[in-house]
Amino acid sequence: VLDSLAETVFELGDNAGPGSAMKATNQLLAGVHIAAMAEAITFGITQGIAPDTFLDVISKCAGTSWMLENRAPHIVSGDYTPRSSVNIWPKDLGIVTEMAAASGFAAPITQTALAQFKSAADLGLGFEDDAAVAKVYAHRSGLTLPGENT
Repeated sequence: VLDSLAETVFELGDNAGPGSAMKATNQLLAGVHIAAMAEAITFGITQGIAPDTFLDVISKCAGTSWMLENRAPHIVSGDYTPRSSVNIWPKDLGIVTEMAAASGFAAPITQTALAQFKSAADLGLGFEDDAAVAKVYAHRSGLTLPGENT
C-alpha cells in the first residue's frame, strides 16, 4: 500500500517507534537548516551581501543545503506565500525537544531553532512560509528584507 502512495518507502521495523524517531530526526535537521539559512542570509545582508548574491554563491558552496536552495529564494523574492508554514515548526521541533529530554539527550541547536520559530509565530508570522523566520533576524537587526515595507 505504501509503495503506491510514496516515491520512496523505508523499512524501519514492524512498529511505529523507529518510524516516529526517524521522522523526528528529519524534522530536527529540516527545522535547524531553515533557521540556519535564515540566520546566514540576514547575517550576509548585515555584511553588505545582497540576498540574490548570497543565494547565487552559497547554493554552490559547501554551506548549501536542500532547505537553503528551496527556502532562500522565498526571501530573495520577498514571497512568503506558505508552502510550509512557520506554525509547523514550533509543533515539530517541540516534539523533537520533548523526545530528546525524555531520553536524556541535550539538543541545544534544536532548542535555538525552536525559539526562533516561536519568535516568528509571536510576531504574527505563523501562517507565512517558514522562510519568514528570517524576518525575526531582520527585525532584531533593523534590516528590511525584499518585499517588506521600509
